Amino acid sequence: MNLTYGDFLEQKRLDLADGGFGVEKGILNRRLFEWQRDIVEWSLRKGKAALFEDCGLGKTFQQLEFANQVCWHENTNVIILAPLAVAQQTKAEGERFGISVNIIENQADIKKGINITNYEKLDKFNFGMFGGVVLDESSILKHSGSKIRREITKIFSGTPFRLPCTATPAPNDFMEIGHHAEFLGVMSQAEMLATFFVHDSGDTSKWRLKGHAEGKFWEWIASWACVLQKPSDLGYDDVGYTLPPLIIHEHIVKSTNLEDIDGQTLLIPRTTMSLNERRKARKLSLEDRVGVAADIANSIDGQALVWCDLNAESEALKKAINGAVEVKGSDTNKHKTESMTGFTDGSVRALVSKPSIAGWGMNWQNSNNMIFVGLSDSFEAYYQAIRRQWRFGQKSPVNVHLVISEAEGAVKANIERKQRDTERMTRELIKHTQKILQAEIRQTTRITEGYAAAETMVVPDWLGRVAG
Repeated sequence: MNLTYGDFLEQKRLDLADGGFGVEKGILNRRLFEWQRDIVEWSLRKGKAALFEDCGLGKTFQQLEFANQVCWHENTNVIILAPLAVAQQTKAEGERFGISVNIIENQADIKKGINITNYEKLDKFNFGMFGGVVLDESSILKHSGSKIRREITKIFSGTPFRLPCTATPAPNDFMEIGHHAEFLGVMSQAEMLATFFVHDSGDTSKWRLKGHAEGKFWEWIASWACVLQKPSDLGYDDVGYTLPPLIIHEHIVKSTNLEDIDGQTLLIPRTTMSLNERRKARKLSLEDRVGVAADIANSIDGQALVWCDLNAESEALKKAINGAVEVKGSDTNKHKTESMTGFTDGSVRALVSKPSIAGWGMNWQNSNNMIFVGLSDSFEAYYQAIRRQWRFGQKSPVNVHLVISEAEGAVKANIERKQRDTERMTRELIKHTQKILQAEIRQTTRITEGYAAAETMVVPDWLGRVAG
């Protein structure tokens, strides 16, 4: 008998078998929306699942209720790992919804129930006492060379309940999907690549989905990951989940120093440049860009987020912007946390930092103005920085000011191209998984009771006579 590739896939168990427990929807926190309750029910039933939800859809509340139910049902402790300063935000969110969260710095701080700490403190704990783990901003699993990713995957390989949560990954970022699957114990990254992919044109660093495996691949993802940009993706109502306008203001700074990397003066700025040339151009235009950014920030009536990419930019911006607080990599965790929390509660008027430091996990709908003093080549960093303010729950239009030199025009065009590509590919990911997920998740709203007959049914004589 000839075995087709389809037969081969059918023989393998590609979906993630349920390993959790069922709950009645009525016992979940009543402040969850219906669609959020259904997702929490689904993730508890799975035991190990990923939430790939867009910013502002309430991932924090969902992960807290997941952790709360695991603690109660399994009589165990749950650990939440989060980026710096997000722990305080999560604790405050828990208090709003009646869920107790304990912030821990070391082993002695652990209490019964839900505990939360930063990714940087992995070496301070024995995680064997936790029956569940939640990864807030689990995109930390994305980078294949990440020491933290390898550590996390190994440490929690035997943990019964696992819930990584992050914004929707790009569908072509197969490594990120593979790393999440590996963390959950669904399938190793090497297995995933061997099962669904082939090398693209002999380039061993690029992978392409096998044509005949594509359907199974999306089905496989939907068996362990909830992919969601808005409630209607799963057939729910979008009331309250419409984003306000995002207004991009471009400020082109004419550089007064156009020396190229060879020390020669250019009459016309070159917009197509290498990475090193762009860095050189950024340094040459630093004073001009900081001046424009400071004028914008000082004219804003309210709070402002100011994003930069160079240490020299950060230092200059702090001096030039009224009431600015700078958060840089060399600062203590205490200063970083207090500064970011201060921006949340409004005591800090202007926060100056890099997206790599403060651009992940924070909810800053309290502000609607941000300034980029130049752009890096990372679309992910740009996207995450914008989504600190431009997220569901934001009531005002969000103003994004891009202050760039003439030589950085190519970077802006590159960012815009990546944004269009990401939007297109995310729609593809949702299109391929939403029908399967609707059947998986929304079945939890249709609870039926089984019936076991206690007596044998007897047909009355008169009914038999009528039938005859």
